[in-house]
Amino acid sequence: MWMGVALFGLLALVAGALLAYAAAQLPPSDNSLVDKVDDLLPQTQCAQCGYPGCRPYARAIIEDDEAINLCPPGGERTVARLAELVGREVLPLAAPVPPAVRQVAVIDETRCIGCLHCRNACPVDAIVGAQSLMHTVIEAECTGCELCIAPCPVDCIDLRGAA
Repeated sequence: MWMGVALFGLLALVAGALLAYAAAQLPPSDNSLVDKVDDLLPQTQCAQCGYPGCRPYARAIIEDDEAINLCPPGGERTVARLAELVGREVLPLAAPVPPAVRQVAVIDETRCIGCLHCRNACPVDAIVGAQSLMHTVIEAECTGCELCIAPCPVDCIDLRGAA
């Protein structure tokens, strides 16, 4: 019986070593590179780059050779870090893509139950309020990313044109 356990352990050790060697020798997959680019982006989901969020922009950088200088919230530092990661030239930050009509989230405060789900989902902390109290959106901070809408259990959040 101990011989079988030892043999199985040795087999597992050899298989692990072979997998480690293969992982070190093979180039990273595109998905892992997309993940690394996405990790460098600020996760504001602001769409100022022309993409609906940071993950689609990261995918476009890797798969479609999109420019690395389209993220205003990330700034010049993010451009430099992206250039180093993907092996491209550092470019000056491009102007944001203007949306047709800037959208912001609006909370119907009469229906808000203060559950915090929207506040926790907001990537830019544009929603203020406390547990069991009504919440409101700071319009100047809201990027219109819509990430607060789905978690709301009472459906009291809408997008409207910014003033």
